[in-house]
Amino acid sequence: MPTGPRQPLEPSAPSPDFRAQVLAVVARIPKGRLASYGQVAALAGFPQRPRQVGMVLSGLTEGTKLPWHRVVNNRGYVPSRGRWWGAFEQIGRLRDEGIEVDDLGNLDLEAHRWAPRS
Repeated sequence: MPTGPRQPLEPSAPSPDFRAQVLAVVARIPKGRLASYGQVAALAGFPQRPRQVGMVLSGLTEGTKLPWHRVVNNRGYVPSRGRWWGAFEQIGRLRDEGIEVDDLGNLDLEAHRWAPRS
């Protein structure tokens, strides 16, 4: 039988440092460009934590000026599981920036992928 502290089954809440790094990366994504959750995690210095990027972004307050809508799934769609109202808002914001998104949230990520300069 194992001894010692048990490991949580779910990832813990993002640390303040992780959150700050994620928000700094997302703030840099220019209008008309996209980044995936994994890309944001890697640029923030935490390449194994794309799901936690989503946790950080889902916790933003309403009316934030941060361009959260420019972060999408790596497969090229706006994820809507459990948050369809946010997906509709995200699709609308992306369309306003000239990014073609179909009604199901599919888009061409590679055509709009952000390539930051160091």
